[in-house]
Amino acid sequence: MIANRAVRRLLAAGLALLLLAIALAWPGWQQRAAQAAGLGARVTCSCRYIAGRELSGCRQDLRGIEWMGLVRYTDDPQARRVTASVPLLARRAARFRQGYGCMAEPG
Repeated sequence: MIANRAVRRLLAAGLALLLLAIALAWPGWQQRAAQAAGLGARVTCSCRYIAGRELSGCRQDLRGIEWMGLVRYTDDPQARRVTASVPLLARRAARFRQGYGCMAEPG
């Protein structure tokens, strides 16, 4: 009985420390995710609408850059927009505008 109580306390303390570590790291993760999503959206938009390549090929251009493996892309050909997101953390979009190239959208 005493051993079970001690084990439960250790597990609770471990879980509390894990949650604290996540809470402290979350803002930094959000910032890095936002940077990765923004970079991914702009580079992939340029790849799609300036270079004329397929989305699947554009993903390879960013391979090996930190956080880029977590980025997911969606393409809206009618709006000439690429949206990049890191699930639960960040979402950014870039749109092609004639004469200006691919520009990040606010947000």
